[in-house]
Amino acid sequence: MKRWGLPARLDDLKRQQLYRTRQVVSSPQGARVVIDGESFNNFSSNDYLGLANHPEVIVAFQKAASEYGVGSGSAHLICGHSSEHHALEEELAEFTGRERALVFSTGYMANMGVISALVTKGDEILQDKLNHASLIDGARLSGAGLKRYSHNDLERLQQLLHQSSSEKKLIITDGVFSMDGDEADVKRLASLAAEHGAALMVDDAHGVGVLGETGAGLLETYGLTQQQVPILMATLGKGLGTAGAFVAGSEALIETLIQRARTYVFTTAMPPAIMAATRVSLKLCQQESWRREKLESLVSRFRQGAHQLGLNLMPSQTPIQPVVLGSNEAVVSAASFLKAKGFLVGAIRHPTVAKSSERLRITLSATHTESQVDSLLAALDGAMRD
Repeated sequence: MKRWGLPARLDDLKRQQLYRTRQVVSSPQGARVVIDGESFNNFSSNDYLGLANHPEVIVAFQKAASEYGVGSGSAHLICGHSSEHHALEEELAEFTGRERALVFSTGYMANMGVISALVTKGDEILQDKLNHASLIDGARLSGAGLKRYSHNDLERLQQLLHQSSSEKKLIITDGVFSMDGDEADVKRLASLAAEHGAALMVDDAHGVGVLGETGAGLLETYGLTQQQVPILMATLGKGLGTAGAFVAGSEALIETLIQRARTYVFTTAMPPAIMAATRVSLKLCQQESWRREKLESLVSRFRQGAHQLGLNLMPSQTPIQPVVLGSNEAVVSAASFLKAKGFLVGAIRHPTVAKSSERLRITLSATHTESQVDSLLAALDGAMRD
């Protein structure tokens, strides 16, 4: 591989402070994690409801592993689709108020599979520029025309829709944007889609579990139906604390994906035990609304304290709370300072985010305490003065 210039490319990433390294965690996910034998306050996980290590979820996983074994053995369309997969899909459909749901192995595979199954050359996709990479890659894979509008700039989207001559138009947006923590204006997006004969797809990976009266996400918050938002995608590994993803929508949509979504057809199904664990976490999500209430309280506490410290926050009311520092060097330095003080926080650099908007990505969980949030604020104050 040397003649491909890989060592030189890696050295260049290091010089730009863009080199990524993995941290080996030796504990369950939670408000505290252990890395290299040291315990840290964990403010970098997407386990928003604190369900990843919930005792009832663990028991469900263990019981199902005893009954079904570990691996699923095959793809869904051969012999890998267990009764646990099927039951979870029915429960997810009811949870989201859609006719049917389909489980995928990952969120990335769900987005790639859905988009490439529904549109092709001659069709048009319109996406928010801050959409997740899987949505962008899915659009490229599909062969459809791709146009991207500036973040939440729905006036520009409306212009693009007016200019489009494609018979099939698909508008795609994140529900909650993963690096900014703000929300898409899904009500207006649904209205624009209806006005221009387009279909709307919402990736609510960071909304499901966290938003809505029962945790069904951003679409529940605004009361948007299957007709208004025909394609809903969300993950199981964030608010619900397990692994995998799902797409929810009409009978015709789900049957089409079963036939044509290559990332569903040509991959081994998730282990049945993961599905059984998710069924329990889904029930806990709906029954224990205190988790969302506590999250809301912690977000408010953090934002109030951060404003008092003069930190450069973004306009997010979700558990994703970015603190913008403005350079790769600054975020790497601040994250290192925080880690030395016992706090694990994500350092998000360019090109993941736009230049000069590099930030610390702080995420809150229902398992955090007020004391942990206050201690994080004190550490942030120290990092800014360092």
